[in-house]
Amino acid sequence: MQFRAQILSTEEQSRIHEQSLRILESVGLRFHGHKALPILRRYGAQVDEESKIVKIPRALVEQALAAAPKSVMLGARNPRYNHPLPSTEPRYCMDGTAAFAQDFETGERRYGTRKDIENGMRIFQELDLGVMAWPPVTASDAPAGSRALHEFLTMAQFCSKHGQHELHTSRQVPYLVEGLTAILGGEDEFRQRKAYSLIYCPVAPLTHDGEMLDAYLELGEFEMPVMIMPMPVPGSTGPASLFANLSLANAEALSSIVVFQLAHPGRPLIYSSAVGTLDFSSGGFLGGTAEMGLMSGALTEIGHFYNLPTTSAGCTADAKEPGAQAVLEKLITIIPPLLARSDIIVGFGEIEGDQLQVLEQYIVDNEIAHHCQRLFEGIDTAPEKELFEDIARVGPGGHFLTTQASRRAPRSGEFYISKLLDRHTREAWLELGKPSLYTNARQKVQEILASPQVDPLTDKVIGQIEAILNKADKELT
Repeated sequence: MQFRAQILSTEEQSRIHEQSLRILESVGLRFHGHKALPILRRYGAQVDEESKIVKIPRALVEQALAAAPKSVMLGARNPRYNHPLPSTEPRYCMDGTAAFAQDFETGERRYGTRKDIENGMRIFQELDLGVMAWPPVTASDAPAGSRALHEFLTMAQFCSKHGQHELHTSRQVPYLVEGLTAILGGEDEFRQRKAYSLIYCPVAPLTHDGEMLDAYLELGEFEMPVMIMPMPVPGSTGPASLFANLSLANAEALSSIVVFQLAHPGRPLIYSSAVGTLDFSSGGFLGGTAEMGLMSGALTEIGHFYNLPTTSAGCTADAKEPGAQAVLEKLITIIPPLLARSDIIVGFGEIEGDQLQVLEQYIVDNEIAHHCQRLFEGIDTAPEKELFEDIARVGPGGHFLTTQASRRAPRSGEFYISKLLDRHTREAWLELGKPSLYTNARQKVQEILASPQVDPLTDKVIGQIEAILNKADKELT
């Protein structure tokens, strides 16, 4: 029996849906840009041209939800890593576009670079529970006008799993299409395999970024999936209660679903969220709180309420350095969406409110995920697990060490055996130099980075990517 949890009752999910519809119909959202307003007006939404505020009737929401696919295959550069949504079991994505990286050699906290993206990709490639890659840091060494392209294509070069990132303007679209087409071997492959998708975050509260939205609507011609990720924070960019914040986040998600489905009916969309909480003493953002985990789990249930592929943020931490606080915060933010059956949980590899990449943290987070996965799997109650004959044979005062079931147990999958935690005797632990979770993770990072890259691109394709980026640097800067 799988271990499940319910955060919102069916009646409470319906209340959030109704409150979100009320927001859409009576408050509305502001849509910047050139493409969305004509589409919404054409289908009957109430559009104020001067304020750019759009009020969306219930019927358009229902139409969009009916058109949105209820499943999608997230392809990958290496088809071995294709991943279906909904997932049979929760899986994981790395966190992305942090401002800073912790230098693996010096420990220095510095701005992220393309090399940090490369290193993060190579480690994530090896994580068995990781299925979707993000560029982990902002590439501060790339020109601002083409930076998103450097991040996107570096991710695609050094990881062959499904990749997801964002664009900032329509001017970047042709370069991305050319680059991903080169990597996948043709425009038809790009369209059909869906090896790459887009992250779309409405601007809380109730606003849509015009340049990004225009670019994403343009990419709808290539059927590129979009993960919709509202990010309101209670008390600052969202209303100051968890329940009200869920309604606002859901309204932003529904408005995004409406415009994407009206523009390209049947385009694959993923319902997601990355809400956080407010540090009421400083006004800062917090991502490693119990409330964040609860909201992520609750919005996972809302995504299921609409029968959509559903992901969420989780495994997040505000700790300033790797260690006990980071592990604690990642646990409390991973468990609610996990038990609510989020298809993919986004958060591997970063701390400090999603702003610091730490290479060892990828390994640690994959280990945390394994332990949480074991909780999710629950207890096997099949008849063959009763083992009554063993109990009768051993009887009072005996032991079960020599039974066949005990000999099979380590390979049965019922008992998770960690390769990262230290469980030696104290004497052996001292002799080994007191290994810890993070020192073992560091050793694993060293082994990965010293090994050849998995699934490298050909020199020809790498040359094409470099030429595309050089052209973008000149023309977009």
